[in-house]
Formats: sequence, C-alpha cells, structure tokens
Amino acid sequence: MSRSLRRGALAATAVVFSIASLAACGAGQDAQTLQIKPDNAAATKGEIEVQNALVITQGQKGEKGPAVVSATLFNNGTKAQTLDGITLPGGKGKVTLKPAEGSGKVTVPALGSVVIGGKGNASAVIEDGAATVRDGEVQKVAFQLSSTGGIELEAFVVPATGMYAPYGPTAAPAASPAAGSTPSGTPSGSPSGAATGTASGSPSGSPSGSAAGTPSGSPSHSAGH
Repeated sequence: MSRSLRRGALAATAVVFSIASLAACGAGQDAQTLQIKPDNAAATKGEIEVQNALVITQGQKGEKGPAVVSATLFNNGTKAQTLDGITLPGGKGKVTLKPAEGSGKVTVPALGSVVIGGKGNASAVIEDGAATVRDGEVQKVAFQLSSTGGIELEAFVVPATGMYAPYGPTAAPAASPAAGSTPSGTPSGSPSGAATGTASGSPSGSPSGSAAGTPSGSPSHSAGH
C-alpha cells in the first residue's frame, strides 16, 4: 500500500473513532438525565407512580395539631384503582383519607392522576401529627392500592411554611368552653333602683332610683388551617 493510501486509511479511522466517541458521550448524558430523580420521595410499582411525597406538619415549631401526607399518584394503566389506605410503618399515627368531594375511597383514574393535599384535593390527615413525626426527619409512608398493592417510600418531614404552606394541615381547632361555663366578660351589673313613686291624683312621686348598675364586663374575646 502506498504512503498516501495509508494516510487516507488512518484519517478515515480517526473520523470514525471520533464519531463513535461522541455518540458514546451522548448516550451517557442521556442515561444520566433519565436517572435524575425529584428532590421529594418517589416510587413506582406496576402501573402506579407515587411522586413528590411529603409529610407536612404544622407551620410553627412545637405547635400541636395534625400533620398531613402530600403526594401525587399517577395511574399508567387502563383501569382505575382506589387508594385503600396510607400507613406510617413503624409509627403510631393513624392516617385518615378523604376524597376531594363526597365520601368513600380516593380513586386514581385510568391514565390519570390524583393529588393528595392542598385546597380542593383529596386529603390524608395524620391524627396527633405533632407527637408522631418530627420536622427534618425521614418518615416511611406506605400507599395501599386496590390492584397494585403496597408502595412504600421514605418521605421528608417538613413544616407548612413557604412553598409547602398551601399543602399543609389546618390549624388545630380551638378548645371549646366546658359544659355549663359562661363567657367571662358578660354584663355583671343590673339596675339596682326601681320607681318608688305611684300616681296619686297627680304625679307626685318620681323615680328615686336610677339605673346605677351598668355592664361592668364587656366580652373579652372577639370572634375570630
């Protein structure tokens, strides 16, 4: 083979090697991109995907009240499934599920999704959340689907502040007055004087007693998630 032909063969080999290297780099970048996961907990089992799972507590540190589970469930199947329950494995908190409207179970529609948490969406409330979960921790959460079964993941526990505020629990209800108690700021005074004069031909008597008692107490509380 002549020297010029050898040079041409080497050049062609170099070009092919360069293209192969670029293709390999591109494939590697695509693979890494596909492996990127959301910051919040996510898991997939069968046709169900659970994304952006969080446990959200009351907004103020030390504030008592319920916590909630927030997540989005996607159904890639052609049949609807129901979310039969959410549990906290290893925890003591009871989770109460409610659909966005009406009563019954939360449904994940076929080729659709359902959002848990936030105004107008389904809800999952952890009773006595303040005693069950702690901000900054990771809490195991299990979603039980009618066909897929259980999907377990580890969700971050965050307070209902900033971007999480719209999805957090409502404030703990204020304590109601005990039975038989009355408001402390009710009027305590009553008129102590009464009219002592009576009509005797002409009005000779005038009321000698005037209303000496005035309401000394005024309601101390004004009417005031």
